[in-house]
Amino acid sequence: ALLPYLIDNATQAPLIRTMGLEENYYAVMEGVRQAAEKAGRDSSSVRLVAVSKKQDPEKLRVLWNCGQRVFGENRIQEARAKIPEMPAGGEWHFIGGLQTNKVKEAVEWFDVIESVDRLDLANELQKRAEVAGKKLRVLLEVNVGGEAAKHGCAPEKVGELWGQVHALGRLEVCGLMAIPPFREDPENARPFFRKLREIRDRL
Repeated sequence: ALLPYLIDNATQAPLIRTMGLEENYYAVMEGVRQAAEKAGRDSSSVRLVAVSKKQDPEKLRVLWNCGQRVFGENRIQEARAKIPEMPAGGEWHFIGGLQTNKVKEAVEWFDVIESVDRLDLANELQKRAEVAGKKLRVLLEVNVGGEAAKHGCAPEKVGELWGQVHALGRLEVCGLMAIPPFREDPENARPFFRKLREIRDRL
């Protein structure tokens, strides 16, 4: 979650040193290692999604050379131009709100859709994945803060949505996703993520 913040701040300078991006990346990964250790987890079980939207392939290749393999994009047109510029073997996540008329291209270009929040979207993903002959991993997006301006299934309806999506043969629900309300102090975001964990445990 820190990586896009670091990249965006780095690119505000007129000239960006490649070394600075590498240093940022390794600092984030060290933070992940320490947090996992504190929580009693193996850091290798934590996967970092580098939010690469608005970043050119040159910068992404710097991260690739550092070992990063998972990237997140929220605009299909941008991803369509960028993904062929990258080495094969990466994993691409669609992280934005997805309209049903964009599903065909999303299924073509992405390995994971992180923003499934309604049945009509899931049904369209199922149909397009069937045509493409592929299995598609998805995350269910939950609106943990109940914010009208944000996408996401209401927490009390996630169980129903999970059952509906789980029944679709081409979609594999591999987790939940949430964008909690912004708080100046990150500690104040913890209750929202706790709620998400509780939903996961119930499911």
